[in-house]
Amino acid sequence: MDHCLTRRAALGAALAFTACAAIAQGAYPDHPLRIVVPQPAGGGFDFVARTLADRLGKQLGQPVVVENRPGSGTVVGTDLVAKAPADGYTLLLGSVSNLALNMGMYRNLPYDSLRDFEPLGLAVAYSYTLMARKELPQATLKEVIGHAKANPKKLNYASAGNGSGQHVIAAALWHAAGVELTHVPYRGAQAAYQDLIGGRVDLFFDLSSTARTQIDAGTVRALAVSGAARIPTQPDIPTIAQTGAAPLELESWFGLFAPAKTPPAILERLRTELARVIAMPEVTETFRKAGGKPLALSVADTRALVQKDVERWSRIVRELDIRPE
Repeated sequence: MDHCLTRRAALGAALAFTACAAIAQGAYPDHPLRIVVPQPAGGGFDFVARTLADRLGKQLGQPVVVENRPGSGTVVGTDLVAKAPADGYTLLLGSVSNLALNMGMYRNLPYDSLRDFEPLGLAVAYSYTLMARKELPQATLKEVIGHAKANPKKLNYASAGNGSGQHVIAAALWHAAGVELTHVPYRGAQAAYQDLIGGRVDLFFDLSSTARTQIDAGTVRALAVSGAARIPTQPDIPTIAQTGAAPLELESWFGLFAPAKTPPAILERLRTELARVIAMPEVTETFRKAGGKPLALSVADTRALVQKDVERWSRIVRELDIRPE
């Protein structure tokens, strides 16, 4: 009899635990979520986050708020999420810039990209576009390289800050081509555009999504894109490899990440709903119109791509000896 009672008590406890777990899972989320963008409003990070946030909120039944937390490049906002409670309410907009490049640039980075985050899904990948001020005498990337070889450090190039994606892709190109240009770091892409459009800086690499606005407006000249193929919406712009300048490729993916140790049930819910958002025709069309390549990867493929790029680009950054300001 005692044995039966013990079994009944154990069964009752198990059922109660299952019920509580189901209630807890069903209650998530019960208040608004936030997506932390580690750069100022108006750039490529922000564009992707805002494209996803409203639709993800509708899928989850709670508002998803975009919170811009720039500082120390992209370190402040990224570290905030790494140390946030692992409860599914604070997510990170992650990219090659803050998760791969920073790992090679900072000797004492306060977070580890592979250890401290769980990928939820990658939404889109963008090339970078190299732009020149309208009055620059050199009309092609090949001419820029030729002029830079004959006149070391006379040409200059802008970036959104030391160690930003805009800085690293440019530094890698000049290194591969064997030329020296002067780096002019700015605090964010918008300030760099002001001086590029005003003719006070010669060249600027930026994400193709935000570069396209200025190219279409005719305020700058496009010289090359950094991806493996031309952008379908801008087919006249050659790839870096096609110009003969260097065999260099870089695409920056963007997606959502949660703090490590987030409960598996919450991760599963977020991954499921995010995958539905990424697959929406209006979302893929929004990214394509901005020059992006929509992504649809499994969790395993996402994790593998993130790990590969973290290892590859952190190594390149160390080899180029790029350091924060």
